[in-house]
Amino acid sequence: MSQWTRNALKILSSDQLRTSDTHLYRLDIPALTGIDIYLKDESTHPTGSLKHRLARSLFLHAICSGQIREGTHVVEASSGSTAVSEAYFAKLLGLPFTAVMPASTTRSKIVQVERLGGHCHFVGHASQVYDAAEQLARETGGHYMDQFTYAERATDWRGNNNIAESIFRQLAEEPHPEPEAIVMSAGTGGTSATLGRYIRYAGLNTRLVVVDPENSVFFDSFQQRDNTLTSQACGRIEGIGRPRVEASFLPEVIDGMIKVPDAASIATIHWLERMLGRKAGGSTGTNLWGVLQLAQDMQKAGKTGSLVTLMCDGGERYLDTYYNADWVAEHIGDITPWSEQLALLG
Repeated sequence: MSQWTRNALKILSSDQLRTSDTHLYRLDIPALTGIDIYLKDESTHPTGSLKHRLARSLFLHAICSGQIREGTHVVEASSGSTAVSEAYFAKLLGLPFTAVMPASTTRSKIVQVERLGGHCHFVGHASQVYDAAEQLARETGGHYMDQFTYAERATDWRGNNNIAESIFRQLAEEPHPEPEAIVMSAGTGGTSATLGRYIRYAGLNTRLVVVDPENSVFFDSFQQRDNTLTSQACGRIEGIGRPRVEASFLPEVIDGMIKVPDAASIATIHWLERMLGRKAGGSTGTNLWGVLQLAQDMQKAGKTGSLVTLMCDGGERYLDTYYNADWVAEHIGDITPWSEQLALLG
């Protein structure tokens, strides 16, 4: 093992030790008596999103596999948040980094990548990021990180403070420590794979329910058991949903899926801001809308218990989009019907 590799692994370990675990909030929702809803806030990571965990794991995997060495140009296909997190780790390790992303990516994410010393290479559609990233890595003699293939295998799903172990540890002293379900959206599918595997590994009765936004193929693929589906439509909820079924998406560990309208996702983050006093990204709205549907189903069935989901990133990155009324009206449409449903909950 080279001295650079030893130092790189130490740097990655040090970052993990410096990063305290993320908070688990319990939401106070008056209309859902007897059902505790928890929101794990992944926006408090140094790079502001759940993807900080993934980026660290991807770098560890690639370095230990001999694919990243001193001076390696790291290339990634991303819709934004993974690019920010990987740019952070590339800077820590003194490596050049380029993110290949759709031109529609939120401007604030682009700025963050560039501030961290990374470069952005733009393509017209999300379906073009894969080939463009692979080609760029080949032309520069670099390494294509390929989060969409390696997300599910780079993370240690058995433990080591992964997202699943952290959730159950934080729930240990709660009234319902084994939740009825954990709800998670899918981008790469890596987080849902980690959650589903850990639930089985730990012998828990918790269900894993994956939510999917409009213009994504994951839901239809799950329903039809067809991993060849593709879509030419552009997704509007950044970070989740894909135009193809990614290699890291593992339907076998998923107990159920819910399709969530984009308008419901955006209405939910505005409702959450009133409830929690915090802005969140659109994917959090997708997650929480799914949780609220399950909670109402539990209530109708006379059940009590708990449900858990994630705040994937903060809303400050989306002030010009999801928190801009004109942008929402133009790109999402009228969210009033969804907001009115949410208002009945509290």
